[in-house]
Amino acid sequence: MRHGRVVLERFESAVLRGNPAGDPSERTVPVYLPPSYDAGAARRYPVVFVLPAFAGRGRGLLNDDPWSPPLDERMDALIAAGCGEVILVMPDAFTRFGGSQYLDSAATGRYATHVAEELVAWVDGRWRTRPGRDHRGVAGRSSGGYGALVLGMTRPDVFGAVACHSGDIGFDYCYRGDVPRFCTRVQLAGGLREWLEGFAARRHRSADDMAALNVLAMAAAYSPDPSAPLGVALPCDLATGEFREDVWRRWLAHDPLVLLESHAEALRSLRLLYLDCGTRDECHLQHGARRFVRRLAALGVPHEYEEFDDGHRHVAYRYDASLPRLARALGATPAP
Repeated sequence: MRHGRVVLERFESAVLRGNPAGDPSERTVPVYLPPSYDAGAARRYPVVFVLPAFAGRGRGLLNDDPWSPPLDERMDALIAAGCGEVILVMPDAFTRFGGSQYLDSAATGRYATHVAEELVAWVDGRWRTRPGRDHRGVAGRSSGGYGALVLGMTRPDVFGAVACHSGDIGFDYCYRGDVPRFCTRVQLAGGLREWLEGFAARRHRSADDMAALNVLAMAAAYSPDPSAPLGVALPCDLATGEFREDVWRRWLAHDPLVLLESHAEALRSLRLLYLDCGTRDECHLQHGARRFVRRLAALGVPHEYEEFDDGHRHVAYRYDASLPRLARALGATPAP
């Protein structure tokens, strides 16, 4: 089997420079070049941006696991089986809160702009791509799936195909239940800043810690507030635990179930809209996905949807379903 190669590029981001969270503006961006890329200078390739899940970076998609091959080896095997060749780009949108949801936020920085404008222009200028939205796709899992779906809705001028694996849809089910856990952890730590500093210093982080971090990250993405501690409006009162419905409404405005009503035409314009979710998803995302695809059908938005017998974690094998579909939709051709 012929192999592609991965290059690790250091990218200095202008739009992330001086971001409010204080995160670095220089990022490492892995780029997968398919097997035939080095054989000649004439051939050009479609591009798929693969967005990591929450608390992940692009390099994490290349982790070596004996039971789950990294993304580059997975793409090699798909190409060997006849899939069209594509360039894969793996952004780093990590923040001190664990992730950005690939949105522009006053609390974290301009991560949608970073991916959809800055990285896209850089990739097209650096490698032999086939420019234009009809040859450019975006995919991801979990928070990366959310990012892919929302970028497909809001930037159809940039991305012409979307694959969303177990993406964050249906916020009332997937987030709201963790708010009390978040509130308890922060109260016990003596405050929000104290909790976050303690989280960063710990060697072992519990499931409750990660659930609390996820709530904080979502608040930074969905309800930024420059006047609040850490620049984030929280969905609960930290003294009493009382739920804040005004903040929650701000979160819901970012739920794909809500965004769909005003962005259906953008999704209709896509060459591919593919979604899937496990029937035993621990974040209950299958319920949001089912509601979303039912609404897609009612609005006449072409899509493909699959469910699989698994949970939310360790399901990178689902890229075996989406990458060949994306390659076909973007006009990729098999290796010569």
